[in-house]
Amino acid sequence: MLYVPAEKKLNLVFELVDYDLKKYMGEHKATMTAYQVKLFLYQLCNGLNYCHARRIIHRDLKPQNLLIDKAGTLKIADFGLARAFSLPIKTLTHEIETLWYRAPEVLLGQKQYSLGVDIWAVGCIFSELMEKKPMFCGDSEIDQIFKIFQFHGTPTPAQWMNVRNNAFTQIIYPTLSPPSLSSRE
Repeated sequence: MLYVPAEKKLNLVFELVDYDLKKYMGEHKATMTAYQVKLFLYQLCNGLNYCHARRIIHRDLKPQNLLIDKAGTLKIADFGLARAFSLPIKTLTHEIETLWYRAPEVLLGQKQYSLGVDIWAVGCIFSELMEKKPMFCGDSEIDQIFKIFQFHGTPTPAQWMNVRNNAFTQIIYPTLSPPSLSSRE
């Protein structure tokens, strides 16, 4: 990135890349190999580790924010929602990340969260790379959490202890059991 100062404004110049991951998956759905998936996931985890080691939570990881150049190098982009984190964990907004990649604790209204929100998004992206479709396609926050519960099962009372009281924890959820691994295929 290059900073170009100008009178009363700042111009940023970025390199041109050919794809974001969403577009890349759309155009290479049939030809993407397991090696490419591993390579993209490795680069994503490496880049995220770099951010996390510097105390930065991205908070908006999704295929559209992962850029790919002609050489197949993946780059994390769009740090508009990124925040520095520290201990103790500060209160943060729950209006982060595109709904389909949002972590359950954020969907349930947690205002204190950490690096796990990025890791959840990486898992959703990995699934999308493997399955060629998004893992959880909710059309609202409550629909999204139901889709997660349908896949993973409804949390037990012991698992709920880590979620503070909020509007979504007051809802009576149906008790869902995760399907067996063989039925997911």
